[in-house]
Amino acid sequence: MTQRIALVTGAVGGLGTAICKSLAAAGVRVVGNFFPGDPAKDAWVEARKAEGLDIPLYGFDVSDYEQCKAAVESIAAEVGPIDILVNNAGITRDKFFPKMEKGQWDAVIATNLTSLFNVTHTISPKMAERGFGRIINISSVNGVKGQAGQTNYSAAKAGVIGFTKALAAELATKGVTCNAIAPGYIGTDMVMAIKEEVRNAIIDTVPVKRLGKPEEIGAAVVYLSSDLAGYVTGATLNVNGGLYYQ
Repeated sequence: MTQRIALVTGAVGGLGTAICKSLAAAGVRVVGNFFPGDPAKDAWVEARKAEGLDIPLYGFDVSDYEQCKAAVESIAAEVGPIDILVNNAGITRDKFFPKMEKGQWDAVIATNLTSLFNVTHTISPKMAERGFGRIINISSVNGVKGQAGQTNYSAAKAGVIGFTKALAAELATKGVTCNAIAPGYIGTDMVMAIKEEVRNAIIDTVPVKRLGKPEEIGAAVVYLSSDLAGYVTGATLNVNGGLYYQ
């Protein structure tokens, strides 16, 4: 069987890194995306090489349709057609709603939701033509339950789930599945940088009494991208330690 090719957006972040490494360990040829000018890019590439992984990175802004289209075309020409797409790129601009600025709203909606259109629009028709595809969109527990101070983020991540369900219905007869993963609090570098007392207070709200591991999200992506997940589409996999039941 020809090696499958995956594109992971937001690859250099904590979740993105775990997803890339998990897919590579499963035998997938992985290509990553990073925001142009991200200073973490070079160190990330070197770290992957030190682990024996060759994961090329493509710099493009997921909130810019033309950049996404050009990058997808470059990847198809230089690496091969994309079989697995993981829409993982995301940002936060938290503020209570009365004080939230329009720019903070727009940036989060553009990066966390409009990006799904921008990246998937060029890829999904090609998947349908070939009769195989796996689209996995990273939502959030706060897109399922909501969170004070995150009207922009919660709205975008809830939109990810609606997008997932609708696109799954369109692609169901084409051999292409579309699913979402809604992580809870995961022990990425960003979360571990929170003050210990604050982090412990967060953990105390989680029924399993720990943070999730980035690798646990990576494993969920591997499953949803596999042949054995061909009967799963339009689903939202909640990986949140029991923080919220749906």
